[in-house]
Amino acid sequence: MALAGYRDAMTYVLQVAQDPAANVDAGLLKSLHFMMLKHRLDKDPGRWRPGEIYVVRESTGEPTYEGPPFDRVPDLISAMIAELEESDAPVLARAAMAHLNLVMVHPFRDGNGRMARALQTLVLAREEIRAPVFSSIEEYLGRNTESYYDVLGEVGQGHWRPENDARPWLRYCLRAHYYQARTQLRRVQETEQLYEACANIARQRGLPDRTTGALAEVAYGLRLTHGTYKMIMEITAGETISALTASRDLRALVDAKLVKPIGRTRGRHYVAEPILLAERKHIQTSRAPKETSEPFELATGQLSLALS
Repeated sequence: MALAGYRDAMTYVLQVAQDPAANVDAGLLKSLHFMMLKHRLDKDPGRWRPGEIYVVRESTGEPTYEGPPFDRVPDLISAMIAELEESDAPVLARAAMAHLNLVMVHPFRDGNGRMARALQTLVLAREEIRAPVFSSIEEYLGRNTESYYDVLGEVGQGHWRPENDARPWLRYCLRAHYYQARTQLRRVQETEQLYEACANIARQRGLPDRTTGALAEVAYGLRLTHGTYKMIMEITAGETISALTASRDLRALVDAKLVKPIGRTRGRHYVAEPILLAERKHIQTSRAPKETSEPFELATGQLSLALS
């Protein structure tokens, strides 16, 4: 239910971002919070917290942050929104600061981290950055949870201190966006290589070109069914095929020893044979090492070259 609530809230964020008349206000924030926490009425979904709040690091159980007094929350949120709407900073900086300010005010009893990430995505989406892989750093934060808490601890220093330097947090967010973009580029390149490899395999076995998309799907370890095969044809090959054609294609893939049938009749699905799985593994292992360069060092080096 928590995942479903977060999904609904993020979907709404991407929708409302397309409305030029929509503004970020307290009502919007409360509505998003209710979507996320409606399954936990004991957490006051859609309401500001009614008392003081402390953040505890799950891995150690130690308290790491104390939010400002609860009676200051409405005014602090109003100030946060005013700063967001009036700022002329680049959008990545505005989005990062919205995230930081909300999580430091900690206006809700629960779900403040999710709300801060949703607000950051909303700020980016309003500026036409709507693709989830670019409008959200959720994946990066999920893989680097400890460093996320560390930088918040560095900036917040355990209490509500709005005079503190926020630059460590801004650097952290910009770095996260950089690595997220590099990760996505790597995935696109791997997908292109795999698709080309599957097309070559299909041609070598005398199979129709339209089967390439389905081969790439199962090579990723996904299951293929009669229904999903027809759907893939429409998406990747632009063809609407009959049930008979789909059945013949699937039988051809089985005869070519590229996919293996599992189950019988209506419950049947297909999985990749070792040749396809090996092709994907080869592509993954032959790629360049994962991006580990420091983006700020790269930018400094490029600036030095330009000035020289």
